[in-house]
Amino acid sequence: MSCLASCCVAMSCGLCSSVASGISKASARLAYCGLFGLSLIVSWVLREVATPLLKKCSWINTSDTYTKEWYQTQAVLRVSLGNFLFFAILALIMIRVKYQNDRRDSWHHGGWIAKMIVWLLLVVLMFFLPNEVLTVYGTISKFGAGLFLLVQVLLLLDFVHAWNDSWVAKDEQKWYIALLVVSIVCYIAAFAFSGILFIWFNPSGNDCGLNVFFIVMTMVLAFGVALIALLPSVNGSLLPAAVISVYCAYVCYTGLSSEPRGYACNGLHKSKASSITTLILGMLTTVLSVLYSALRAGSSTTLLSPPSSPKSGGSKPLLEGEDVEEGKEKKKETEEARPVSYSYSFFHLIFALASMYSAMLLSGWTSTSDSSDLVDVGWTSVWVRICTEWVTVALYIWTLLAPLLLPDLERERDAGRWRYVMFVAV
Repeated sequence: MSCLASCCVAMSCGLCSSVASGISKASARLAYCGLFGLSLIVSWVLREVATPLLKKCSWINTSDTYTKEWYQTQAVLRVSLGNFLFFAILALIMIRVKYQNDRRDSWHHGGWIAKMIVWLLLVVLMFFLPNEVLTVYGTISKFGAGLFLLVQVLLLLDFVHAWNDSWVAKDEQKWYIALLVVSIVCYIAAFAFSGILFIWFNPSGNDCGLNVFFIVMTMVLAFGVALIALLPSVNGSLLPAAVISVYCAYVCYTGLSSEPRGYACNGLHKSKASSITTLILGMLTTVLSVLYSALRAGSSTTLLSPPSSPKSGGSKPLLEGEDVEEGKEKKKETEEARPVSYSYSFFHLIFALASMYSAMLLSGWTSTSDSSDLVDVGWTSVWVRICTEWVTVALYIWTLLAPLLLPDLERERDAGRWRYVMFVAV
């Protein structure tokens, strides 16, 4: 038996070594993404099975009043804290060596066996910390998660403006027609989906004034951003407003679907029994969305290099990003790895914030009053989603109105440089 165990350990170590050695510059981001995804899975598993183990830890089980939900939150927060520290340390190292290209590359792309060991040790050590540390981290995580959501909103605004500018720049009638068609389709989808929300979240025989308010406000905001964008003095476009409207309708849906199962106005949760398949699909959706958001935000160069920077053909960067890779290839006799062009420190910082955000999702924003059987369900999750929708609209409207108040931005807007306007305004 001992011989078999030794063989298994040796094979596991060999597998890890081969995987780590096979990670190149082109696959480094995917490797970090996989490690982050592993942390989410570990958080989810420990959330479901770690309660009996945590009760046996005297430094954690310091009161007889702790509930199952409290222990689940503790498990999630401790894994999240270890993950946060791992990526935060990497971000600090990248900032420290940002003027030393060779060392920075080696730290970011190499040493994967050591990184895996450090990550595992950090996660394990977090379970030996006193509860007070986790209480502080849980509070800080709410702000970190909010900052992560704000980054997603900025990326969305950047995407819709870039999409609109790319089609307008073609200066052909077919592309203008395409802009109009896509805009109309988006608005039809937004209002049709809002109508469906009335059916799902305003069942007959119940007083669902709050849900009705959320849905009506979503429709009013969609109509309002279209009017503001079409004002002659604003010089906006209908496509960004239409895409923002669809996004807001979707966020409104995610917020309403996060209402507790026992809430009569939540038509999607009529059955109290929780299906394992539904839970797994819901969790996988959450994991994949967080992974995609973190990878997309961390790999983005627009937050450090908007259109006015040299990377986009301008003269001066809006934000100084010395640690952004210039994409210089080092020719080798062996197979060359493709260069990357993103800020390493910003990449790790985004994953650190994503660790906080995922902890809030899995712990119901540290609220122990809601169902412990579901992920991202509870009134706190509802209000976070709804506020995200409102902040998205507010930031978009501000990017439209800011040029009217700031003359410098008005010149940039007239030149079609919406990305520059957006970043300076925000």
